[in-house]
Amino acid sequence: MKKVNGHEIIQLFERFSPKGLAMEGDKIGLQIGRLNKKIDTVMIALDVLEEVIDEAIERNVQLIIAHHPPIFRPLKNVLTDTVQGRMIEKLLKHDIAVYAAHTNLDVAKGGVNDLLAEALGLENSEVLVPTYETKLKKLVVFTPISHAKEIRKVLGDIGAGFIGNYSHCSFSTDGTGRFLPGENTNPHIGQQGQLEEVDEVRIETIVPESLLKRAITAMIKVHPYEEVAYDVYPVENNGEVLGLGRIGKVKEMTLAEFAERVKEALEVDKVRVVGDLSSRVKKVAVLGGDGNKYFMSAKFKGADVYVTGDIYYHTAHDAMMQGLNMIDPGHNVEKVMKKGLTSILSKMCKESGYEVEIFPSEVNTDPFQFV
Repeated sequence: MKKVNGHEIIQLFERFSPKGLAMEGDKIGLQIGRLNKKIDTVMIALDVLEEVIDEAIERNVQLIIAHHPPIFRPLKNVLTDTVQGRMIEKLLKHDIAVYAAHTNLDVAKGGVNDLLAEALGLENSEVLVPTYETKLKKLVVFTPISHAKEIRKVLGDIGAGFIGNYSHCSFSTDGTGRFLPGENTNPHIGQQGQLEEVDEVRIETIVPESLLKRAITAMIKVHPYEEVAYDVYPVENNGEVLGLGRIGKVKEMTLAEFAERVKEALEVDKVRVVGDLSSRVKKVAVLGGDGNKYFMSAKFKGADVYVTGDIYYHTAHDAMMQGLNMIDPGHNVEKVMKKGLTSILSKMCKESGYEVEIFPSEVNTDPFQFV
């Protein structure tokens, strides 16, 4: 296993949740501290409160990856006799870096909204509010027949060749490659100064633009040639659509019954419900955090109920007039990201051979309680 630094951890994390997925103006990325240091322990947190920082200090954490940015509005000063100033002081004194992944983690495939949809048992879920469409490229590489299978596998494992629910898609054509090795070459096949002809395979596959550099690097690493011949073409195919929220189907039940499911699945004692408790629920929309402005998206896509946090009084009235039921389990249910991201990032680090401990914060950061 390999010891790692903060940059390596974040580079790995951003493969899963790229910054480019974030909504415009969102405060994401490294907010406090530094990444150019050894990382032994990473804590995943929903919020960065003083209790969370104390937990990180006690457990000798070097990096916190949080969903809610601790610095959301510009700071005019850092006064250490205030709570926020004291928090920043503690983090700096104990050399704990804080990295925020907010709406990019909401949008990411497998991120907050997919975790919520999975917890609620949504089937055949799809994006509720599209915000991002993956740009695609076509990668073409020429290789001896002996290495074609390995190159196809490497490209597919990186994430090239995804078409719908099919992976490792590619097309191959046999042909003849010709080259003349010059001085200061060390050809895998042939000799300097002699024209060589080789039975080769042309492999072509679709690659998300965000993965193109990684795909080329991985391909070159296993390619036998000293100089690899490959082409990259722009394509107009529609890429994968990502966005906020999810919508899918559940086994039919009453709104009251589904509210009980929400409480159990998201581990909350109470929920606020808008609508007739005896109405039937088959299609469910969910959006983590404050989803007030997207309730009409849920209505337009045929949702029977919309699950989101921080529902406003007038939004509830508007939804009632539209015939849309709503359930508000609170903003804090985004805590599903703590265990979910811990599992995802731990798996990625293990596959990369990184020696690092990753665990979820155990501090309850929900500011509300029912009395």
